[in-house]
Amino acid sequence: MKQQTKNIEPHNQNAGIRLNKLRAAVLGANDGIVSIAGLVVGVAGATNQRSPILTAGLAGLLAGGLSMAAGEYVSVSSQRDTEKAMLSEEKYELENFPKQEQAELRQIYISKGLSTETASKVAQEFTKKDAYAAHIDAELAIDPKNLANPWHAAISSAAAFLGGAILPLAAILLAPAASRIVITFISTIVALVITGILSAKFGNAPVKHAVVRVTAGGALAMAITYSIGHIIGASAL
Repeated sequence: MKQQTKNIEPHNQNAGIRLNKLRAAVLGANDGIVSIAGLVVGVAGATNQRSPILTAGLAGLLAGGLSMAAGEYVSVSSQRDTEKAMLSEEKYELENFPKQEQAELRQIYISKGLSTETASKVAQEFTKKDAYAAHIDAELAIDPKNLANPWHAAISSAAAFLGGAILPLAAILLAPAASRIVITFISTIVALVITGILSAKFGNAPVKHAVVRVTAGGALAMAITYSIGHIIGASAL
């Protein structure tokens, strides 16, 4: 009888960071798909001419990519500033209140399940070896060598958005005029199904619910923008 073995999953902080980045990339691509699909389908509902669709699509693609980059840069910069402030505060407390900080470290280990005696020994040994490293790991869970990088976040977010936005824009521009709406709608739904599956995998969530959620949202967005564009185009005639 074969012995079953359990796969060892990565639980370190770097693995978690990588998974979060991958998940953010998938969600950014999803935003690009839905935003540009809704935009170009809306314009296509108002006109059959390719030039206005291309202009609107490119404008939306660039504006969306820049907006995503700027938003991520500001957000991650704030996060980085907070992390630096927390590290500085911890260093100050260790320099000025070493006994209180060691007692605090001991209490953290007690709260994690160690006995008082064992927690005291662990806190004492870690304090002797590197008190700062022990505290920022146990209290803050921050790696000072791997702080959030606002430039990386901005570039990654913009790239993910642009990567997703290219698909509906290419679909509507390359498809024949008579079937461009249908082809764009189908290709967008397929792309959303893929991103829904990936986001569910990264988040360990039910795949069916994630797929239904993103595809329903994308389909509704395209239906609404197409209807509005069609009404505006008809009224302009």
